[in-house]
Amino acid sequence: MPFGVDEAGKGPAIGSMFAAAIWLEEPSALPEGIADSKRLAPDRREELAAALYADDRIRVGVAEITTDRIDDPATDMNSLAVAAHADAIEAAVADAISASVSDDSRGGETDVPIGLCDACDTDADRFARRVTDACSLSIDVDARHGADDDSAIVGAASIVAKVERDAHVARLAEAVADEYGPIGSGYPSDPTTREFLETYVGDSGELPPFARESWSTCETLLAAAEQTGLGQFSNSSTNS
Repeated sequence: MPFGVDEAGKGPAIGSMFAAAIWLEEPSALPEGIADSKRLAPDRREELAAALYADDRIRVGVAEITTDRIDDPATDMNSLAVAAHADAIEAAVADAISASVSDDSRGGETDVPIGLCDACDTDADRFARRVTDACSLSIDVDARHGADDDSAIVGAASIVAKVERDAHVARLAEAVADEYGPIGSGYPSDPTTREFLETYVGDSGELPPFARESWSTCETLLAAAEQTGLGQFSNSSTNS
């Protein structure tokens, strides 16, 4: 009973992080062309994600970590990645475990789901232990760096997570498009994202509600806007 897990959106300055888990009994059920989401064009990712959702032999679980949780000073991104992986696994495999327990009651054997996560920690073994401990289900978890490239089932999870993240960003962009135009990918290195944030903060004096306020990019922009506002107040006071 294998499953694979990956996340998308750990590093952006805008929007939620998503994790996805894919569970299936037969790896051959995966559609052709599965690969790490970063190696696929957006249209191809969407096609594959739709095929994964549509196949009754495949169970898909998705977990969202909102900006409010990300900005909570009581936590950190590694812990949130653990929580996201665990929640996605539970969403994907809970029904499978229930079915196994039902079979066991009729004399069969209950299989413990075995899965692979793309490690979100420098210590892959530690990440695997933390995900296992965070799950309320009985599971056997391994974690490796680069698993989204090496494992088809983790690659499938990376596709779903990326498609969910992209759809989320598209909804955010639609809400502000008339006034501010595109918001980009949400990553601090994206010039479109930086321009959007600078314009939004410059106009309103605050960050958009879906920005990660604790990110250094956002903190710097907000501090600069506040400094500019103080400077304008000081100049107007002097002139008066």
